[in-house]
Amino acid sequence: MSERRKVTIVGAGNVGATCAQVLATRDYADVALIDIKEGLPQGKALDLNQMGAVLGYEPNVVGSNDYAASAGSAVVVITAGLPRGPGMSRDDLVTTNEKIVADVTQKVMAHSPDAVLVVVSNPLDAMCHVAKNVSGLARNRVLGMAGILDTARFRTFIAWETGSSVKDVQTLVLGGHGDQMVPLVSATTVGGVPLKKLVAGDRIDAMIERTAKGGGEIVNLLGTSAWYAPGAAAAQIVDAIMLDEKRVLPCAAYLEGEYGIDGLYVGVPVRLGAGGVEAIVALDLEPDEQAALTASAAAVRDVVGVLGK
Repeated sequence: MSERRKVTIVGAGNVGATCAQVLATRDYADVALIDIKEGLPQGKALDLNQMGAVLGYEPNVVGSNDYAASAGSAVVVITAGLPRGPGMSRDDLVTTNEKIVADVTQKVMAHSPDAVLVVVSNPLDAMCHVAKNVSGLARNRVLGMAGILDTARFRTFIAWETGSSVKDVQTLVLGGHGDQMVPLVSATTVGGVPLKKLVAGDRIDAMIERTAKGGGEIVNLLGTSAWYAPGAAAAQIVDAIMLDEKRVLPCAAYLEGEYGIDGLYVGVPVRLGAGGVEAIVALDLEPDEQAALTASAAAVRDVVGVLGK
């Protein structure tokens, strides 16, 4: 039997451990879980491996404080960094997490120079810039997880509002991963029926507002950031790349003129396959949606401007 390929997750906190759990149950790759805290990745890896005996997947998770365990990874997921606390914006984290993400990126690239990097650390769009600048990789090999999570939140609220299965809700959320994200109502359907035919405009606006503040709602309830949906969303990106699925999913990608935005990481639909971001999918946005995306990009650019040059 050929040796399985490897995925590394840096950061064995809630999001990283959930991503490792989802990937372990998928049972197609070995998983390395790296964290600076001694005992944390080792303990979570041991627990995940023992769960395999119950759920029926092969124990394949290694926990380590040493980046050598990540060597030869095809994909590296970066979740390391401080999570949001109550009253914090994502942008408050920028200077602290910039140092952490830069350090992590250097270390994983030393051991896995051919990897695709998937950034999850907040503020997401700015941290993608850090990983791209430090790694020196082409834009297709550094992307961020945000739009899948925001889209999942919007889909959930639509399913509840319409009394439908979430499986039949199709939509996309673009833009920065923050309060100025852009749910594409024009591209939203439930079982093929446009959302605007099913739900009144004021109710749609309320769902958009709840989606934009979805992370903050959970922080206020839990006292820390969400992890189940973010961890699963990061794993979906890994699946698309590792299994060369050619999925069209909303991710933070480096734009070079697409959607009228240049030199910036912004959430857009991309086709994900073995090469990472294999294409940026151009949608015809309605004028108000394009204006909202442009405004969202401007807000992202402000946060990126805080980064050390």
